[in-house]
Parts: sequence; C-alpha cells; structure tokens
Amino acid sequence: MALRRKHWWILGGATVVLLALIAVLVTGSISQRTTTAASSSSSVSSSSSPANPSTTAPQPSSASPAPTSSPTAPPNPGKDLAAQKLAAMSLEQRVGQILMVSSPVTGADANSLYALDTLYVGNVFMKGRSTAGVAGIAEQVQAITGHISGDRTQGARPFVATDQEGGFVQIMRGPGFDDMPQAIEQGQLAPESLQADATRWGQQLASVGVNVNLAPVMDTVPSAEFAPQNAPIGAFGREYGYAPADVSSHGLAFARGMLAAGVAPTVKHFPGLGRVTLNTDVSAGVTDDITVRNDAYLQPFHDAVNAGVPWLMMSNAYYPKIDPTNLAPFSSVIVHDMVRGDLGFSGIIVSDDICDAVQVSGVAVDQRGVDFIAAGGTMALCTNQALLPQMYQGMVAAAQADPAFAAQVDSAALLVLEAKAARGLLN
Repeated sequence: MALRRKHWWILGGATVVLLALIAVLVTGSISQRTTTAASSSSSVSSSSSPANPSTTAPQPSSASPAPTSSPTAPPNPGKDLAAQKLAAMSLEQRVGQILMVSSPVTGADANSLYALDTLYVGNVFMKGRSTAGVAGIAEQVQAITGHISGDRTQGARPFVATDQEGGFVQIMRGPGFDDMPQAIEQGQLAPESLQADATRWGQQLASVGVNVNLAPVMDTVPSAEFAPQNAPIGAFGREYGYAPADVSSHGLAFARGMLAAGVAPTVKHFPGLGRVTLNTDVSAGVTDDITVRNDAYLQPFHDAVNAGVPWLMMSNAYYPKIDPTNLAPFSSVIVHDMVRGDLGFSGIIVSDDICDAVQVSGVAVDQRGVDFIAAGGTMALCTNQALLPQMYQGMVAAAQADPAFAAQVDSAALLVLEAKAARGLLN
C-alpha cells in the first residue's frame, strides 16, 4: 500500500500544532498496519498450496488501536487437511499412498483390484494401449478409480497416471484423442505452438479422468548419429533435440501445456538416459559411465524444477561416476542429495517401473520399494500388478521393524497427501 503525505495549510498558532500531532499519530498507525498486512501477504504467497488468493490489506481506522503482537502465519487448509488424513491412516494405508499400481487401460484385472481393495493402494497407472477413444477410456478410468476412495483411503482420491508422450509412447488413442507426434517432431515446432498443442492433449487426458502424465522426457541424446544406438530414447524418437537448451525449451513447453490443462507433467528420467545403449525395461547392467553430478546434460531438469514442475521420475540406470555403489532409484546420493539438494525439488519423486524392469531384477521385489523410499523417493511405481503385493508387504514389514523407515514412509505419504489436497483430491 502506498502512503500519501497530507499537505496541511497553516491554520495558525495552536491549531497547527494540534493538527500536526494528529497527523503523526494517524500516519504511524497506517504505516504499522501496512507493514503487518504486507507480512501476512508474503506468508500466503510463499505457501506450498497452489490455491492462495492474493489479499488486500484492510483499510485502517484511526479509531482502532495499532496491533501490538507479531503477526502469525495464516492457516493452510490443504496442509492441515493432509496432516489430519495422515494421522487418521493406519500404516497399511500410509504405505498405500506411496505406491502406484498398474491397471490395464482396457479394463481392470483381478490383481489390480486386489491391490486397491485389499492392500489400500491409493494411486493407479493406466497401462497398455487402447483405441477406445475418450468415451470408452473414460468408462474404464471411472471403473477403476471407484475402488480408491472411502474408508480404504480415508477419503483420499487417486492420482491417475498414464504415458502420453506421443509417437510410439501414447497409451490412449481413438475418437477424441489426437495422434500425437514423436517428441523429436514436437521439437521442430515453435515452443508456443507446442505449448498450445500440449494444452489440448492435456485436456483430452483430463476429460477421461487422468490427472498425471508421465511425460515429458527431458533426457538429452548427444547427436542424431548416436540416437539409433540409444535404445530407450533415441531409437524411438522420444528426445526433443540434441542439446540441453532444445530439450529445455520444448520439454517445458509440453509441461506448461499439461499444467494449463490441469494435468501434472512428470519430467523424466533423472539424471538422464540419453547416453546409454541398453533399455532398463528389458536389459540388466544398463550403465551411463559418462554423466557426473554437475553434468551439463542435467540442465533441462534444473530448468524444469525452476519452472515449478510438480513430479519428477527417476531413471533405473547405473551411474558409477555419481554413485559407484547403487542403481539410481536406490541411491540416496542421486535421489536425495541431487534431486532434493542440487535441484531443490520439493515435489513428488516417482520411480520408473521397479517391478518388471529387468535392470532392477537383482534386488528382491519386497526390498525395491523399501530401498527407493529409503533413498528419498516419494512414490514407487509398479507396472506388474501381480508383483505389487510383494512390494507392499515388504514396505509394511520394514516400517514395522524400523522406526526410521516408518518416519520416511510418513514423510512421503504426507507429501503425497499435500499434493492431493492441492488438487482437490481429499474429501
């Protein structure tokens, strides 16, 4: 609030003195109230909840006394509600909130329903391929999400994710869905055009009940010549370009379009799969022996975090120059120190699939979710619903046996619930 000095005309003698004293008292009261209001407004704008309306400082009244106590931070209903939900949940329900189980996009199977109805899993990934279009796919999404609510989750509704990158990686097709080009083709568009296209693609996802897209790919492939050898990314045209700046500009355009449509984008696969030659989904021993902790190829992830993306997916590869001991999803150096520390990311860190991926086959299924959360992850993705019970039981047992791990489960579950509160997914 801008204060204006009042100009007083000389009225003479004692009258001047009296009026000057009144002016000083009133101006001091306004200044103190303005400072208090500005402090409160600053606290609101720095809240992690996305729904924080700007406030207008109340007009002061010269008849009311100036405040004498320090202003307190305003309540944050979303965070408060998330904390209440967490407190009401059993350990089993808390573990369920930090898991995402797959369900066929063509219709849930018995294993998917068991994970949701019996094991309290609170999030679902629509997998496979469907050409049923908006109407048919919306029916399937509604059918599966109807199992994730009520007492099983303390009223927490699900994050519903899919893979809708474009090109070879587009799970949902048919009437009402655009045929999305490959990322390498999207990279030829002006960023403004791509953002507009991505907004439309996001609206199509939102119309069927999807609220998380496991895209865009922010991995940088070194060159067009190397792309065919880069099995997970370049071989399928999933890269936006061959320089970090091009990946940033177009990956962020895609992400902003999704956000504009109300769908959370997920940047992946940190710290990058653009330099490997094998695919972690179908091969073991996938190694990137080039990337270092402060690598220039990490810039797209830095840019995405600075732009406010809400989700980030880990790579399953091995990066010996960063952590010679652990695969990326099980490395506290990569997940915690780099993502939370170097990038300053405060959103949801989701694993790539750690059920079917051959790369992680050397780790027992019941230990994989434990190791990911212990490394600093938020939500473990399992795209083989038949294996989900082993991962779930391993996490529950570890939390029962280890208070430190139980605290990590609580922290991750609270972060998920806060994100759900911000999206209106908590009753």
